[in-house]
Amino acid sequence: MAMKLTYLRPMIWTNEMKESIDFYTRILGFTLGEYNEEWGWASLHLDEVGIMIAKPNEHTPFDKPTFSGSFYINTDDVDYWWDRLKDQVKLCYDIDNFEYEMREFAFYDNNGYLLQYGSPIETTSET
Repeated sequence: MAMKLTYLRPMIWTNEMKESIDFYTRILGFTLGEYNEEWGWASLHLDEVGIMIAKPNEHTPFDKPTFSGSFYINTDDVDYWWDRLKDQVKLCYDIDNFEYEMREFAFYDNNGYLLQYGSPIETTSET
């Protein structure tokens, strides 16, 4: 019997630790769980979503944050998050209903990482 995976907690790299912690806590509403300034590492969470923020170590070439995808966060009320965040973040695209039956929007964090928030259309208040 295979053991199941229970949680994905991505780690993003940045040279802007304090600014990143501020963005995720003040704007997005995450809670700072742990922060170790000596390690250059922090762990944040909101509901069932976790993210780690770290300064790249000396073994990792790092010029600037890059990631070829996005962090897609499912929510039970995407319209709530849209109303809360739309004027505080750099938007990639506005909230909309998509043919794959998701209502979503996307924005960039302070480092330029792309985050998408989405809900299945049948659970949203505005369809």
